[in-house]
Order: sequence, then structure tokens, then C-alpha cells
Amino acid sequence: MTASNTCRTTATRARIAAVGAIAVAGSLMLTACGDQTAEGSKETKGTSASSAALFDKLPKKYQDSKVIKVGTDAAYAPMEFEEGGKIVGIDPDIAAALGKELGVSFQFTNGTFDGLISSLNTGRQDLVMSAMSDTKARQQGLDDTGKKVGEGVDFVDYFTSGVSLLVKKGNPENIQSLDDLCGKKVAVQRGTTYENTFKTQAAKCTKDGKGKLTIEAFDTDAEAQTRVKSGGAVADLNDYPVSAYIAKTAGGGNDFEVAGNQTEAGPFGIAVDKDNAQLRDALKEALNAIIKNGEYTKILEKWDVKNSAVTEATINAGK
Repeated sequence: MTASNTCRTTATRARIAAVGAIAVAGSLMLTACGDQTAEGSKETKGTSASSAALFDKLPKKYQDSKVIKVGTDAAYAPMEFEEGGKIVGIDPDIAAALGKELGVSFQFTNGTFDGLISSLNTGRQDLVMSAMSDTKARQQGLDDTGKKVGEGVDFVDYFTSGVSLLVKKGNPENIQSLDDLCGKKVAVQRGTTYENTFKTQAAKCTKDGKGKLTIEAFDTDAEAQTRVKSGGAVADLNDYPVSAYIAKTAGGGNDFEVAGNQTEAGPFGIAVDKDNAQLRDALKEALNAIIKNGEYTKILEKWDVKNSAVTEATINAGK
């Protein structure tokens, strides 16, 4: 997912509600914001310290606790969502594979997206893994106006994705691109890069004299989806894997469809506090290890997102 810096934080993210159909039905609700945590955390089990190849690379704090605390917004299937009281998805599966290399467990806690970086900066979480887009603004601690609001974070980039428009099944407004949204109303999750994309398009629509683009922002993508489904808005915007998953699952595949082509491809990153470079570098090594041993590919194949794979771990490669 992709977001800004308020009770969701700095300008850029990407994500959806648990399972499209479940999310739209409203059965998946977030219960945390910012530094607050929600019930339903999940630990992804690592391996024993003695057999973990990269255990010694970790800061002593994590060698002692054998746990790394992860902040996430578990309303973004297939990246992360709640199922049977547990947080599951691509990110938890990748975290579990990283845990085997590092000899620790990754403990996921649910929160709202725009509060995740704050929870990292205050030390409540050790890292953020939540389909978060790696952007220069987030790296530098800037909000979507360019104002300095924090110290920023480092990213270990592990996934790549473009964005796609999600419209009502049948595409009644014949939406094929952002330019087709001029003069219409859209819905989006507040604090995400998607909201920023819509704002940029709104300015373009006005400049070109093509009519006002009205943006309705919601706390969760599930609410934005509901708005589109009801006809109150013509489109939502999400990362391509998320949009495709929603279109496939929501209402048995009868509620939504993906419109046009995906654009603006960029990296998702695991966010780490800038003062925690040793953890950052250990994560990078662990990611390269699971890429090399094939576990990474197996996870992406399981979720049918192999085309979003990276070939090696990078740090702060976002723009």
C-alpha cells in the first residue's frame, strides 16, 4: 500500500480491505490508529538462533528477545489481511521466510496506515511492513506538501507494483485512464499515494478545463470500495495486485473490475528507523538469501504476483 503522514503518514502507499468481498461487506474493521495497536496480532515463526545463518547480524536487542515487532494495516489483501483472527498475506509470508534466516519471529500488529511511521519513530514497532511505497518524501520525513514532519525512515525494498483503477463491474462510466475521471467523483483511502495521484489529476483536470475531479477520502479502502460499488464514486485506486485481487474476489467477482493499464510502477519497502541501520542491513541480507534460495519466488507464486518480484534487495531505491 502507499500513504502520507497523518493518522496514515508521509506521501505514498498502496493497499485493500482483507478480501475484497469481505472488506466491502464491512466485516473487516481496523481498530487501531497511530501508536495504538489492535487485537489480532500474528507472530511469524523464525528458526532457532543456533541454526539461523544471519542471527549474528542482528542487533543484540533482537538476539535477546527473538522477536521483531511489525506495524501493518491488515486491510489490504492480498498483501496483508485478517483471516480467522490472524494477519495473513504476502507480507506475513515474506516476513516468516526472513525470520527463518534471522532466527527470530516477526510479530505483526494491526494499525491504521497513516499512523504506522509514527509507531516506528516512537519505538512502538521495530519496522513497518504494509505494502508501503518507498518514496523520497518518506525517506526524508516530508508530508505531501513537502513540510518536514519527522526524521524519515530507511526502506529495504522487496516488491514492485504499479497502480490500477478499480471500477464498478461493467465499467458503466467507461473509465480507461486518469484523464477519464475529469468531471467525476472518485473514492480513495486517506493518506495514500493514491490520494496524491488523484489530487495531481484533479489539478490537471482543472488546468485543462475538463471539469472538476472530486475526491472523497476514507479511513479504509473498504469504505472507498463501498462508495464505488454503490455508484457514489466512479473509481478507486490501488496497487495492481490489490485491485486485481478485489476484482477477482469481491462479490464472487461480480462487484468490480480493473480499468485500463497499471501505471507508476515503484518499489514497496520494509520501513526501518534511520537509527536502526544494523537491523536494516540484516533485513537486506535476509531478503537476498530468500531470493537466492527460492523461498521468495515460492511465496509470490503462491499469491499469483510473481511479476512483482525484485531480483535483489535494495535500500531507499524509491523516487
